[in-house]
Amino acid sequence: MNLNKDQLRDNIHSIQNAIAQMATKHHRQSDQICLLAVSKKKPAEQIRIAFDLGQKAFGENYLQEALDKQQQLLDLDIDWHFIGPIQSNKTRDISANFSWVHSVDRVKIAKRLNDQRPAHLPPLNICLQVNIDNEPSKSGIAPEKIMELTESIMALPRLKLRGLMAIPAPKESFEEQFKTFKRVHDIMKKTPEMDTLSMGMSGDMDAAIAAGSTMVRVGTAIFGSRKSSSKV
Repeated sequence: MNLNKDQLRDNIHSIQNAIAQMATKHHRQSDQICLLAVSKKKPAEQIRIAFDLGQKAFGENYLQEALDKQQQLLDLDIDWHFIGPIQSNKTRDISANFSWVHSVDRVKIAKRLNDQRPAHLPPLNICLQVNIDNEPSKSGIAPEKIMELTESIMALPRLKLRGLMAIPAPKESFEEQFKTFKRVHDIMKKTPEMDTLSMGMSGDMDAAIAAGSTMVRVGTAIFGSRKSSSKV
């Protein structure tokens, strides 16, 4: 179900207020935390309404779906983030049509994004996806291999290494969530050039902000539930 403007406004304001309250509780500044609206499976019209309400950054998981929506929204100055798994045959379109990529976990993919980034665009902002809990079913690089990948990416001139992205295994308590996110934070701090921690969603946003997240990814709490569908 698509939401109307009033519903989207209420949802965005609710999330923004929650971020502000969590930031205050954990002695953070709310303007240091970006809200990334995850718009996968949602139509371009919903993104347009959210943009008109002041939301500028949108995250997409599926390339062809994202490209279709971008064509419909060419008149808007949207900050597009690619947050899904990356296949080699998708790097050219990703490098040309997004300003951020959150899901880099291999040198091969990084080199392709670098080589295919159009010369007229600024360097592509990159976050390395960390498989912080070493889950076999998830994408991401093992924590102990981060420094090696970091060094490789920093040598690529068309990429700008910004930080880390993590999707930890679900944990019930704030303490368990915080402990995991703090590990990601501590890894990032080993590389002074990094300034971004893309971590935290609706269910664990409080712990992520407490641990230093600078970008939280929120989808259904803004746009409502998504239809279940076949793989895109």
